[in-house]
Amino acid sequence: MNILVTGAAGFIGSSYVRMLLAAGAARGPEVSRVTVLDKLTYAGSLDNLDLTDPRLTFVRGDICDAPLVDRLVGQAGQIVHFAAESHVDRSIASADAFVRTNVTGTQTLLDAALRHGVERFVHVSTDEVYGSVESGSSTEQDPLDPNSPYAASKAASDLLALSYHRTHGLDVRVTRCCNNYGPRQFPEKIIPLFLTSLFDGHDVPLYGDGLNRRDWLHVEDHCAAVELVRTAGAPGRVYNISGGVELSNHELTGRLLAACGADWSRVRYVADRKGHDRRYSVDDSRARTELGYRPRHDFTSGLAATFAWYRDNRQWWEPLREAGKGVGRGVG
Repeated sequence: MNILVTGAAGFIGSSYVRMLLAAGAARGPEVSRVTVLDKLTYAGSLDNLDLTDPRLTFVRGDICDAPLVDRLVGQAGQIVHFAAESHVDRSIASADAFVRTNVTGTQTLLDAALRHGVERFVHVSTDEVYGSVESGSSTEQDPLDPNSPYAASKAASDLLALSYHRTHGLDVRVTRCCNNYGPRQFPEKIIPLFLTSLFDGHDVPLYGDGLNRRDWLHVEDHCAAVELVRTAGAPGRVYNISGGVELSNHELTGRLLAACGADWSRVRYVADRKGHDRRYSVDDSRARTELGYRPRHDFTSGLAATFAWYRDNRQWWEPLREAGKGVGRGVG
């Protein structure tokens, strides 16, 4: 079977493809081919993929390109859809690309999937669609209440994808995950941004009072959860994915400073982001009960390994950091 994975030159999608091919080699013929469709925007890199693997086909293109999408979907048995504009600061500066890619691009894929009778469509989303949660955790039944243009565009794409299941019977499965960390994350997000800045002797920017809280999950655990949803999830079902490690940005900053042997004199407090959600938290009981999902990476050791990867792979992140300059001064 050929699986089409969108956005897989990026951080999470490429990790998923590496896992999928490794698992396929162990399991046998179920996953015989993987086709990656990626536009290679500033956050994507071919260095994230092993293009020498004969089972992997890379296609550079836009998920809004209907003829290209139609051709690739026609050759695929299943779709795992990671492609998205994802940086909140950039969505605040200009929402156009977010609406186009996250909403129109998803619709283009769904239409092609319906036309070609694709067996399964996994739509990868975010906990940000639930909005800020003062206490407790959001369940899959809770109403969506997004606050940033990014989160609103993802909420719209979630509802659009689910509507194709309810209206047309397309097998759509949606995942909503918390913040990810790990190797190969583009250096505009808090962990790689802070690490790479501290490596180069720069100060790091912390929004507001630093007390905004996020839940953290290693990217490999996220990808394992997506694979559980693809292989064992139910059509029309939404699955929250949590890491169970909730930290304020201030607490996370302290850990990153300690890892780099730096102190709080290196922190520069900046004006808070517009509409900055205070806290995200999702209840992943459904994924745990129905799919047997469990995170395997301990945050302390996972963060240490992430630190070591960025320390040892400057040649990977330096060009990307230069290409992505312009937005991303804050975090969380």
